[in-house]
Amino acid sequence: MKRTKGVIIIGDGLADRPVAELDGRTPLEAADTPNMDRVAASGECGQMDPIGPGVRAGSDTSHLAILGYDPFKVYTGRGPFEAAGIGMEIRGGDICFRCNFSTLEGELKLEGDHFTGAKVTDRRAGRIAEGTRELIATVNGMVIEDVTCYAKESVEHRAALVLRGPGLGSKVSDVDPHDEGKPPHAATGEDDESRKAARIVNEFVLRSWQALKDHPVNQARIAAGKHPGNILLPRGAGVAPHLEPFEKRYGIKGACVVETGLIAGIGRYLNMTVPEVKGATGGADTDELALARAIIEMLADHDFVLCNFKAPDLGGHDSKPQAKIAAAQKMDNLVGYVLEHIPAGTHIAITADHSTPISFGDHTGDTVPIATCGPNVRPDSVRSFGERAVVGGAICRIRGFDLMKVMTNLMGVQEKFGA
Repeated sequence: MKRTKGVIIIGDGLADRPVAELDGRTPLEAADTPNMDRVAASGECGQMDPIGPGVRAGSDTSHLAILGYDPFKVYTGRGPFEAAGIGMEIRGGDICFRCNFSTLEGELKLEGDHFTGAKVTDRRAGRIAEGTRELIATVNGMVIEDVTCYAKESVEHRAALVLRGPGLGSKVSDVDPHDEGKPPHAATGEDDESRKAARIVNEFVLRSWQALKDHPVNQARIAAGKHPGNILLPRGAGVAPHLEPFEKRYGIKGACVVETGLIAGIGRYLNMTVPEVKGATGGADTDELALARAIIEMLADHDFVLCNFKAPDLGGHDSKPQAKIAAAQKMDNLVGYVLEHIPAGTHIAITADHSTPISFGDHTGDTVPIATCGPNVRPDSVRSFGERAVVGGAICRIRGFDLMKVMTNLMGVQEKFGA
């Protein structure tokens, strides 16, 4: 069989539930998406459970599954991928966390296994976007006991923390309380190694507040009426996992064209090429055609490209149907450009990594639509791309873990199972 190239385009959180103000349609169904409809009408469609039926997938676990790595076996937490995604060096045994710059009011104290005297008033510090590099420099490289704490800023309020030292475990609870008006939660550990890591984390959090509360960047923010980023709140602990490189697993060279550090981190962990895409902001203002052009550029010397388009997820989390409709239409522009410029014979799949319904404001375990097209695809009777339109398509209902099998079969690069 002739080998072909493959592309998977993922609308982050694209799938939804019926919305009353859209006359019972989902945002995807209400959006004008001629290019995604074109994929559906010319190919095979169906439903996909990113992890499994009813399982509320995270973006990290769903992308691992879609790339063919069983998250139940390889996922250790979000932290390692966040850290790798922003270019931090990760070594075996490192304990990694994602963090927020947050705003704390009061005088923080660590009394035994509790933080007291202060509460979190803004988990994202007004979505602080400037000065975070200077703030991080104050706490990066901190040594506590025999552990070095490496910290690095990411986009806006986001950051990552890596603990490197002997005898550390990853079963550590979150410091981030996940709600405002509460004090930070003192981290706890499930075993001796994790209790040591928790002790280090708690001391780091206390010292970060002591170092950042009077920092000139924060004093300037307060003077301007903005919320200061005066504390780092870690969450999502994980130990650096051992993942088989993508090229070794499939025998093809892969790239990730993505907007967020999390998915970039997964790509880097798998030794995939992760290009910097100017204009890809990860927000509603992102340049979708810059992402599309990057896909085409990667296909020049790669066999496979995965692209994550973040904007639909934002509208879902914010419960704004019109924003989600607009994001779906931007994704359709991306798909249209790719369809017009891909090398002849390329196979394409379009789908979502999870549902983020307007009515719920967070990820749910609902199915997501999927459509594939290309020269080796047998078209079915589906004519449009939407949550309900794809039901009854030839793909039927699969798991995210099955998608790379479908793609590598179409691409002619899959090894035969058996004689």
